[in-house]
Amino acid sequence: MENFLSCDWGVTSFRLRLVDTQRLEIIAEERSNEGIAKTFEAWKQGGRAEKDRAGFYLEIIRAHVDALQKKASCNLHQLPLILSGMASSSIGIIELPYKEMPFSADGSDLELRVMGNDNVFDEVVIVSGAKTTREVMRGEETQLVGCFDSEKDGEEMIFVFPGTHSKHVLVKGGKAVDLKTYMTGEFFRLLSEKSILSTSIQAREHFGANEHRKSFEDGVRTGAKTNLLQSSFQIRTNDLFGTMTGEENYFYLSGLLIGTEIKELMASNNVKITLVCNQELAPFYEAAFNVLNPQNSTLAIIDADGAAVKGQYKIYQRVLNEK
Repeated sequence: MENFLSCDWGVTSFRLRLVDTQRLEIIAEERSNEGIAKTFEAWKQGGRAEKDRAGFYLEIIRAHVDALQKKASCNLHQLPLILSGMASSSIGIIELPYKEMPFSADGSDLELRVMGNDNVFDEVVIVSGAKTTREVMRGEETQLVGCFDSEKDGEEMIFVFPGTHSKHVLVKGGKAVDLKTYMTGEFFRLLSEKSILSTSIQAREHFGANEHRKSFEDGVRTGAKTNLLQSSFQIRTNDLFGTMTGEENYFYLSGLLIGTEIKELMASNNVKITLVCNQELAPFYEAAFNVLNPQNSTLAIIDADGAAVKGQYKIYQRVLNEK
């Protein structure tokens, strides 16, 4: 097997990748906003029977395979397809039960479903999520598998997966034993777009000047030591009193929320922390860790897309070995 198809299907996004199995590098990629929620709604509106749901979802993937073929300039039929994320949810291709934590961080005991081949795919492998008694995740478990080094089974590690709902996973003795969810990204969107604070904020995606970084770092420090319900109102007074511009407030709010999210991690002395992140969020989280613990030499940073691909490949190797 020289290549495989990697699909990370989220609530609002769809990502299909052609992956080189030798180097585990992404050769070509197709992205769209056809997330699971949008696809599920289209399936419901179509009035199809439940037994036809998997076929409906796979039709959408096949259309993206055709688009990916044009980018890659090669035939992509009869490759294995590995899916993670919301594909295994109640609104996905097929609902699979969550794996109860603890589970092996190498992915050897995650819940899977292998579907037979057809005229496009050699076979389809769907990876399920994981849960504790109060927390759930779908997608991050596969990224964790891609990050985990089995040679470090004895170490205690925390893996941080930033996003709309950030996940913090504690690994001990080679097993993922605990999970915490932080609604950091969703709170940022709600506060910056829907609340009274929205009129005091002007969006800016990247650190554009020193004052932006300073505003972010001030927010991180404040978020780490205050009550967010009180400190967030400072966005309003910053505007009223003219102490910050709308752009500076944007970064200050981001810092407040990220500082609130990661402040508990600062008490995890000598525990290796791995940030599994995309290129957009990595600078913010790395800066926040540096603000709260500038001497922290235990922080590692891994690309989230690469982790997902490696995790899917490791899981598929298990499928092949079990045949």
